[in-house]
Amino acid sequence: MKLEDMVKIKFGTDGWRAIIAKEFTTDNVARVTLGAAAWLKANFEQPGVVIGHDCRFAGELFAETTAKVFAAHGIKVYLAKGPVSTPMVSLGTLRLKASLGIVLTASHNPPSYNGYKLKGHFGGPLLPKEIQEVEDLIPDTNSVDLDALSLDDFQSKGMLEYVDLETMYFDHVEANFDMEAIRNSSMNFAYDAMYGAGQDVMRRLLPEIDFLHAEHNPGFGGTAPEPIHRNLQEFSEMIRLAEGEIDCGLATDGDADRIGLYDSKGNFVDSHHIILLLIKYLVEEKGYTGKVVNAFSVTPKVKKMCEHYGLEYQVVQIGFKNIAGIILEDDVLLGGEESGGIAIKGHIPERDGIWMGLTIWEYMVKSGKTLEELIQGVYDIVGEFKFERIDLHLTEAKKQAIIANCESGNYQRFGDLEVREVQTVDGFKYFFDNDEWVMIRPSGTEPVLRTYAESSTTEGAFKVLEKTHAAFKNS
Repeated sequence: MKLEDMVKIKFGTDGWRAIIAKEFTTDNVARVTLGAAAWLKANFEQPGVVIGHDCRFAGELFAETTAKVFAAHGIKVYLAKGPVSTPMVSLGTLRLKASLGIVLTASHNPPSYNGYKLKGHFGGPLLPKEIQEVEDLIPDTNSVDLDALSLDDFQSKGMLEYVDLETMYFDHVEANFDMEAIRNSSMNFAYDAMYGAGQDVMRRLLPEIDFLHAEHNPGFGGTAPEPIHRNLQEFSEMIRLAEGEIDCGLATDGDADRIGLYDSKGNFVDSHHIILLLIKYLVEEKGYTGKVVNAFSVTPKVKKMCEHYGLEYQVVQIGFKNIAGIILEDDVLLGGEESGGIAIKGHIPERDGIWMGLTIWEYMVKSGKTLEELIQGVYDIVGEFKFERIDLHLTEAKKQAIIANCESGNYQRFGDLEVREVQTVDGFKYFFDNDEWVMIRPSGTEPVLRTYAESSTTEGAFKVLEKTHAAFKNS
């Protein structure tokens, strides 16, 4: 038995991820696929599967490995040629009436990683119960002789079909947005692909806008393709130096399902503001209704906006899979996470950074307002706010001691901030006066404590974090 065959493969909040050539090998990818094949055959009479990969190193090799194993087990394969985004695979799974979608991607992880995401027949993340069923069926070793299998043979037998998921997605965008209004607007836009899978379709959709990092580079320029401000300094500076010539900048992560946004001054617009902007647009301009479902780390200002519009509001544990299940069962207007993963009505039950960005751009173009003016419109309803997050790298013992204090109710105040209310949906959220709050949540996989804070100003949010961290030192 090879060493890599003994690796225990587990699916986290969004798929299995591992370091390429260490644990992420063709043998281990084949093992995962054997488990998925067994699950498909147990649950579907004539299963079919859609497979795509992003821009990471050896993506094509791992996608072809996956295709070979499924086809060898009598499962019809629809294989995308070239890099595609996660939303493209999810849309393709729904449109092609496939039983399962597979995306070879490690999303926003560093370039040394690759991953394996599972998508349901409904066009969104496979639900936790089914993911666990697949995981339980993964064998300890790979029993497939990959070298003996030929994709050409499977194609000639009708077991493999190449599909153009990018064009399918392009057509879906054209049918749902006023792209001519965006293209012909006097407003100027920019897009940072972060070397990820959104680059090709955005060049097709909006060839005239400004592009950054929109070429194939599996090393992502040495930066993890996560659309947060510290990873987007070059993009922010490009917009700032344009001195108002770029009205809004959009960034998406490695598999283009998460969004980052910038205003015309190069200021980062976080996902809390994006969620509020989207709700306002969908309700006021599109006339949509429905429940809003957010992860626990999202600003409570969303609840205030839902009360303003008479919308139902629900808070769930962190992880988009906890939102996807509700979208399938309820009439949901928007589901969103603090990390930039957002889904809205009129699209698939899936996070999609490009779709959200185009919605904001359409809002700007149709209203004739700048992003800053639209954000002020949000503040007129919920009040001005700023959000900050700091991840503390601690010893595991210190992390556990702080969480024990949280669980024991030992934090009644943080400096001069008196705790008025505590919520514990997923971590610990402490509310103070003046709409200020701090949230404490441990990482489940590393000695990291995530701390999130909100105040009316950026300085205020950092002060809340500072007082919280000082309380940790004294406990």
